[in-house]
Amino acid sequence: MKRLMTFLAVLIAVSLTAPTWARDEAVESLRETGKAFASVGRAVSPSVVFIRVEGTRPGSAPGPMSSPFGEELPFGEEFFRRFFGDRLPGLPRGQAPQGSPRQPRMMGQGSGFVFVPDTGGLGDRTFIMTNNHVVEGADRIRVTFEDGREFDAEVTGRDPQSDVAVLELKTGGLPALPFADSAQLEVGEWVVAIGNPFGLSHTLTVGVVSATGRTGLGINDYEDFIQTDAAINPGNSGGPLVNLDGEVVGMNTAIFSRSGGYMGVGFAIPINLASAIAEQLIAQGEVTRGFLGVVIQPLTAELADSFGMQQGEGILVAQVSEDSPAQQAGLREGDVIVAYRGEPVSDVGNFRNRVALTPPGSTQEITLVREGGRQTVEITIGTLTPDAFAAAGQPQRSDELGLTMQDLTPQLAEQFGVMPGVGVLVTEVQSGSMAAAAGIEAGSLILQVNRSAVGSVGEFQQAVAAARAAGGLLLLVRKDDVQRYVVLNW
Repeated sequence: MKRLMTFLAVLIAVSLTAPTWARDEAVESLRETGKAFASVGRAVSPSVVFIRVEGTRPGSAPGPMSSPFGEELPFGEEFFRRFFGDRLPGLPRGQAPQGSPRQPRMMGQGSGFVFVPDTGGLGDRTFIMTNNHVVEGADRIRVTFEDGREFDAEVTGRDPQSDVAVLELKTGGLPALPFADSAQLEVGEWVVAIGNPFGLSHTLTVGVVSATGRTGLGINDYEDFIQTDAAINPGNSGGPLVNLDGEVVGMNTAIFSRSGGYMGVGFAIPINLASAIAEQLIAQGEVTRGFLGVVIQPLTAELADSFGMQQGEGILVAQVSEDSPAQQAGLREGDVIVAYRGEPVSDVGNFRNRVALTPPGSTQEITLVREGGRQTVEITIGTLTPDAFAAAGQPQRSDELGLTMQDLTPQLAEQFGVMPGVGVLVTEVQSGSMAAAAGIEAGSLILQVNRSAVGSVGEFQQAVAAARAAGGLLLLVRKDDVQRYVVLNW
């Protein structure tokens, strides 16, 4: 009996103290997690820079700026438009008067980080990666490191289509960040964003990878975003998204917001894509992209059933451009591309990125399904030029007018109820531009320029160039079955 009482007493003592042990272990676990994040911040912050830019934003028309921040936005109007669109109170919505748009002075802020290119570190130079929209239009760029050192930076190269830019400092020996393989990044992994939101230097936020391979968002021409719930705000643009080893997995670029504030959805460019672009910018000052000459679309459930395929098993060729590499290789409308360079294909955006990063002139294999039969063809990759870009049905920008336009593919022509080659489609209108001031909206069709019909983006641009000397454009625009004439003045 005495032995039994002793056992019960020990059991009661253990049961009373066990919750305390559990609580202590939980707190200690959280404490160690916090120390891990702090360790990442200490390791990464010396390589992150605060970027200040001064310059002019081309194509912007002035407007009243009665914003919550006073008469002038602290990061420049373009920064807030990129994050909040036109929803932020006080941003002009195309109400600027007709006439020549002035080019107001721009003061902007953003982030960036030091990296070592594949060619190796140079003793007398330092390279910094950031977003193109951070430094676009800048006349002067000043970067500040965590220890307070400041340097003037020059633009090595910019690529608006991917929103990647590289800056160069005329000094060496500055700390650089290592890169991870972003292709191995998994949903649910911890990530840390470091940057300068709202000018608050070297701010650290923590979250997880919410998704990978996000495309079709309309942020960049070439998209393959990492989605994260780590807080990203204006001023974070260009800063690194790193893993718990302090390795860069992405470059913070934008957020999604309906309210004008952070809502837990941020986007970063995968470092594999960003670094490939950066290497070309360093080597040649511009990006050379591969080109096939096809218009492609997702294989939806209905289309997959029609073509005898499984949904997501490949992508559908909707159009093949004349005299393109695809036509020369024998690709046809209705082909389903299921593999490229031996790797499966299931996403339109990812496929476009892979082709764009393929060296022009190289010969690659494409596996396709045609009328139920599988075959592999070899194709010599072309070079994506502005003309080829238009021929492939891809959007093209006119910064002068503030328009992004696209040729009408057969599918788009059917959607808008017109014949292919009748007009060009407006896919985006820059806020504050001449086009916005004239009331042109995304989804409009431009049918005529100065009373002459236009059937392609190339024809539109030629007509605009011819009309520039006259100082004005008369456009016939169709939107929602309603046609009207509008005038744009330089």
